[in-house]
Amino acid sequence: MIPAARVIAEAVQALRHSDLPPQATQAARLHFLDAVGVGLAASRVPQNVGWAESVVSVGGSGTATVLGQSTGAAPAMAALLNGARIHALEYDDTHIASVVHGSAVAAPAALAAAEAAGADGVTLLKGYVLAWEVMIRLGLAAPGAMQARGFQVTAVAGAIGAAAAAALIGGLDTDRTMAALGIAGSQASGLMEFLAEGASVKALHPGWAAHTGVLAVALAQGGMTGPASILEGRFGVMAGFAGQTDAAAGLAAQMATLGSVWHLSDAAFKAYPCCHYIHPFLEALETLIAGGLSADDLASATAFVPPPEAPLICEPWARRQAPASGYDAKWALGYCLAARLVKGPLGVADFTRDPDPAAIALARRIDWQPMADHGFPARFAARLQVVTRDGGILLAEVANVRGAPDRPITAAEVQAKFRANAAQALSAPSVADAETAILTLDSAGSLTALRRALAG
Repeated sequence: MIPAARVIAEAVQALRHSDLPPQATQAARLHFLDAVGVGLAASRVPQNVGWAESVVSVGGSGTATVLGQSTGAAPAMAALLNGARIHALEYDDTHIASVVHGSAVAAPAALAAAEAAGADGVTLLKGYVLAWEVMIRLGLAAPGAMQARGFQVTAVAGAIGAAAAAALIGGLDTDRTMAALGIAGSQASGLMEFLAEGASVKALHPGWAAHTGVLAVALAQGGMTGPASILEGRFGVMAGFAGQTDAAAGLAAQMATLGSVWHLSDAAFKAYPCCHYIHPFLEALETLIAGGLSADDLASATAFVPPPEAPLICEPWARRQAPASGYDAKWALGYCLAARLVKGPLGVADFTRDPDPAAIALARRIDWQPMADHGFPARFAARLQVVTRDGGILLAEVANVRGAPDRPITAAEVQAKFRANAAQALSAPSVADAETAILTLDSAGSLTALRRALAG
């Protein structure tokens, strides 16, 4: 059986812009736009400033674009910073079935590689799409398995996807692309232990994956080799991170459609800056609020949660009612529901401050139970039952989170989200210029307009 790394390497060589259907190209432009906006907003959050400055002090200066600052960095360090910023707010997109936060890896890797290679917008976009498609397939080959073993699939699959993007953009041949994939897989990482304390290191996961991919390509260009069996081998990615010791057939089935079937169009944009698993519960609550529910009305509530999601948003429940910090609150289902009732619609600022005492008090009236027939990870479902102070019972259900393929968010909404986020770091003219440059990437002969806008 042909190693999956060779299939990816051959796709790197074969992919042409004309192979991308219009729907995939449109999705790519919008997802790239969304990622850049989120990264720009994150650059202005005080909690993200210190560690970003530390990265710059270690990595030195360079010419690759760093979101939210006028000075650049070396390509691999720019990829690290941009990926971390895009993921830091938990506001970045997700392919639901694979549970991959693709743009937080694909956008910084493709941008850094394209700037280093002097590539045009079409080449950047091709690399971006390929990174997404590789990551999604790795997640689909082992749905939920990496997370169950304590690894973030975005971080693990992201290293491979980033290397594929950087190899395509850098013009590597098949053998050196395979070497780069082997090198990147050897450096993949991303432990979920951040949940124990609500540690902000999770932001680094996709940034490190993007950094790994860009660096792996540079090492392969310099002659370093990596194992062709990096994905399905005895000590490969799927065995080590997903516990799959017989991964070859599953990987082959997923990779067989690489370059002919496009999954990016199914990726979901985020409407709230918190864990995506919480979103359908907030949607359910919005339905009840629209019907007249207020914080004063709530006597108790029960959230019915798909069991695979519980380790992230329910355990330990006392912490998910009273998170340790605003960042920790992003995974706190009980608190988020209570905060929505107490504070109104949730935005970035709600997760950069200390948790609200009134929301914590209300969250202590909320509990959770496992949900049967949940359909995870193919869909993110929610059920919320509220008992009111007058003894009434209210029930709201969401079959799948908004933004999923069957409940899409419109292009106009994505663009409005970008403008609001980008305005935190750029002037109004630069926001408009950046939006135009990204939405016309596939017709841009160079990245000059995009780079100028993002610097401004």
